[in-house]
Amino acid sequence: MGGCAGSRRHLSDSEGEVTAQEPREPRPAPPDRQGAHWKNAMGFWLLGLCNNFSYVVMLSAAHDILSHKRASGNQSHVDPDPVPTPHNNSSRFDCNSVSTAAVLLADILPTLVIKLLAPLGLHLLPYSPRVLCSGVCAAGSFILVAFSHSVVTSLCDSSSSLSLQEKWTVFKGLQCYIIPLVLVYFAEYFINQGLFELLFFRNTSLSHAQQYRWYQMLYQAGVFASRSSLRCFRIQFTWALALLQCFNLVFLLVDVWLSFLPSIYLVFLIVLYEGLLGGAAYVNTFHNIALETSDEHREFAMATACVSDTLGISLSGLLALPLHDFLCRLS
Repeated sequence: MGGCAGSRRHLSDSEGEVTAQEPREPRPAPPDRQGAHWKNAMGFWLLGLCNNFSYVVMLSAAHDILSHKRASGNQSHVDPDPVPTPHNNSSRFDCNSVSTAAVLLADILPTLVIKLLAPLGLHLLPYSPRVLCSGVCAAGSFILVAFSHSVVTSLCDSSSSLSLQEKWTVFKGLQCYIIPLVLVYFAEYFINQGLFELLFFRNTSLSHAQQYRWYQMLYQAGVFASRSSLRCFRIQFTWALALLQCFNLVFLLVDVWLSFLPSIYLVFLIVLYEGLLGGAAYVNTFHNIALETSDEHREFAMATACVSDTLGISLSGLLALPLHDFLCRLS
């Protein structure tokens, strides 16, 4: 895949030969196929909307999952308005005993294992069983967390074949998209699950848990808007998005350390912007891959590239855990 080097190229055979071609823009559908085209577009939009539903809900509720208090006499419900007492009185960050990155890791590590193994044989399984299995697992994750009585239980909760040479050729061509996407997702989830909990403003009417939920909501709003923007604008050089997201990480990390931002509303704007960058990087990466790969290589290329976000998220969770412990020991 030569999109990062200037001209775009199509991967053609097991020997790694490439031929320079102009990017293949989708051809306008004939009038009699316009109805089917829009039905497919709406169907994929709805699938994309639902795709990360359980994942997003778990991360948005991470602060509550780790600090939840059960209402007396009812072991299956969380007290919606617990008394806002600090979890660590010796720290200025009002820390939970466990970082919200623990929920992130419990959410993402099973996904990473599946994504690493999927390109090797998942194509042999029809789409219907795949979708059914995903739906059952997502529903089961909600039930397990809802009825758990401890943090530990909650965290335990959620085509033609190519030769090895062809797969290696495709994989090498994807590096210009895989590396930026890993960086984007590493930076944004390090922010989301490593810093959100520590970006606590005491001079507002919002409780700590409410601030965390607003951060997550604004981030997801930015992701939703940018992932739905492909028809409006397209970005070929996703490296720029990765660099901007890494700058967001450094900026907010410095603010956690020095507390120089005077208002939570400035953080709200940064978090919304962070979501816009993350969604734009994701949708443009896969759109560019779809345009630049040949028909026989496209499914494998997509399955391989989708490991990027999961890998970046997993790395961010692993590093966010010790950072949380270090900062929460500071007085």
